[in-house]
Amino acid sequence: MSVADYKESEGLPQADRETYRSWSYDLASTDVYIPRLKPGQQKWFAAVTRSGTTKQLARVLVLAQNAKAQRWEMVAAVDVDDPQQLPKIVLDKDGYATAIDASSTSLTAPVGVLRTAVGDNFATGGETTGKKVFVPTDASGRQIKVHDQTVHKFGTRGTTRFASADAQFPDAYALKTTAGTLVVFSHTHTQHDSVTAPGLQIVPDKQDRAWLSGPSPAFTYTFTCSDLAAVPSARKPSSLLGYGCRRTDAKAAVPDLAL
Repeated sequence: MSVADYKESEGLPQADRETYRSWSYDLASTDVYIPRLKPGQQKWFAAVTRSGTTKQLARVLVLAQNAKAQRWEMVAAVDVDDPQQLPKIVLDKDGYATAIDASSTSLTAPVGVLRTAVGDNFATGGETTGKKVFVPTDASGRQIKVHDQTVHKFGTRGTTRFASADAQFPDAYALKTTAGTLVVFSHTHTQHDSVTAPGLQIVPDKQDRAWLSGPSPAFTYTFTCSDLAAVPSARKPSSLLGYGCRRTDAKAAVPDLAL
């Protein structure tokens, strides 16, 4: 996602590029959650940072050790829409958090179910599984809004279809909370834009120019996203607490002239 930001910025004219500014996290406003891990498990930990005049802005970070390079890397950073919705993470008597297998079928919504529901929010507006798996939240609402506003953007001259894709980064990280499990995961989805009649073309916007060389009857965009969900221990829907996406690929495609 960060590499995509750099690529799109470098594809812009110099006058349109934003100046990069140094940044840091306030350790005094950061809670770190270190899980007990078994030998052989990937080493990782989570942190919740807070900023703003009243610490009203929160972000969940996951840092993991690269097994080959033996160095620590930030593998997820998800802004939380409402910090008050963050469930309380359980700590043992020594102050350690408890890691949970996010793919376990003992969870009311394993990570595979969460990914499918998020993909459905984009693909159908949540009508198939998204609205069943998730209660209404700002994050779910924004995903559904992307679907609702984008699929009709061309009117009768074009179509837009969203579809789930295999997760480029299948790892998921989960911690036990007082109400269930907090899950940080990634998903990948595509957006296929196409004209509906021969002779029409789509002109890439300025952010697309880093990926695309010029107009085409159809394009397929790939988005890589980080998501944060609270999965309850009781048999009831989960809550999508935040997400962020970046376009990480785009290419010319075959148009859907038959649609």
